[in-house]
Amino acid sequence: DLEDVHMCIEAALIEKIGDPGRKLHTGRSRNDQVALDLHLWINEAGWALIDAIKGVQRSFVELSKRAGQIVMPSYTHVQRAQPIVVGGELLAWANAFYRADIRTFYAISGTQFQNPLGSGAIAGSSLPLDRTFTADLTAFPCISSSAIDGTASRDCAADFLYALSMIAMTLSRWAEQWIIYATTEFSFITLDSRYTTGSSMMPQKRNPDMLELIRGRCGNVYGHLVALLTILKGLPIGYNRDLQEDKRHVFVAYDIVCDSLEMATRIVNTTKFNEEKIKAGLDRGFLDATSLAEYLVTKGVPFRTAHQIVGSLVRVCEGHGYHKLAQLDLLHFNAACEAAKQKKVCGKDIYDWLGPENVVKRYQTYGNAGVSGFEEQLKTWEGLLNGKPAPQAPAKKPAKTKKKK
Repeated sequence: DLEDVHMCIEAALIEKIGDPGRKLHTGRSRNDQVALDLHLWINEAGWALIDAIKGVQRSFVELSKRAGQIVMPSYTHVQRAQPIVVGGELLAWANAFYRADIRTFYAISGTQFQNPLGSGAIAGSSLPLDRTFTADLTAFPCISSSAIDGTASRDCAADFLYALSMIAMTLSRWAEQWIIYATTEFSFITLDSRYTTGSSMMPQKRNPDMLELIRGRCGNVYGHLVALLTILKGLPIGYNRDLQEDKRHVFVAYDIVCDSLEMATRIVNTTKFNEEKIKAGLDRGFLDATSLAEYLVTKGVPFRTAHQIVGSLVRVCEGHGYHKLAQLDLLHFNAACEAAKQKKVCGKDIYDWLGPENVVKRYQTYGNAGVSGFEEQLKTWEGLLNGKPAPQAPAKKPAKTKKKK
């Protein structure tokens, strides 16, 4: 007999308290009520989402404590790049989720979270209602300055869906990386059997189905964001019934991301890095080539020239069937320097710069993915998870540039 949920609530209130319940709708509309309700829901959901993100961050930090000092290759273009420690990569994921944390916080506390209650259907009310009184009773003490915009805006929903999409994207990237790491070809990690499934035909298989589902559901979240933006893009300024469709997209996307975050936390907490397998292949790919170029830089060789010298040395190794630059002797190193019109600059200390284990100990720059960077970042993350503010990287004031006449 009642038109919608708003009328159901009002009828229940009247039944409970009588005539005062009939006064409640004075100066109100379903338009400003539903706008407020959505604000309230997104605020509550956002804080729950931040807690779930922190759970994932904590799992990466804990895994880095267990496996962080293992030396492994890093990858660009899915090709071997430079040696790093496992902890450097794990805390890189924690850092990516930190941005998700910040993005979610701004999505639920931005300027669009202005209390619309009292805006009525579109134009406000001729009664002298005190909008600040009801605003003070909610989580949004700032009231909307435009009755029209207050009832018509769904920016908060779009911003929240964007934050959800970015979380889903980060989860999908991580899932893809670990799917690769779990292959027989890599065997960098072993996933817990609770989060893999077998094949109906091949008894040896351990398929990373949970990671694949996390990766696959990212597309669903993107779809909900695009769907909401498509709904909003054709609406004139004022409430339209199309806005009833906003919640189905926000609610479903939120459920998907929360489920994915919970599953990600469980997977990270139970995954093991296979140190022996990783170590067995560390000598492939000349991971210390950049370190050798930087050694030459310390001897006064320009970096671009050093880059060319090391490239020639890699070709020498390949010609001799060597897998490591350290297999070359000093004659090879200095001959390559002389060929590039550089003096004999290489001494026995060159071997301290070669080999992945040596390289990860030599990184010095802030935020590096070697031993010093990992240890510094781990301390930061332990502080963050215990409520301490994030330290900022040292920054210099930019130099003033002279204006052209």
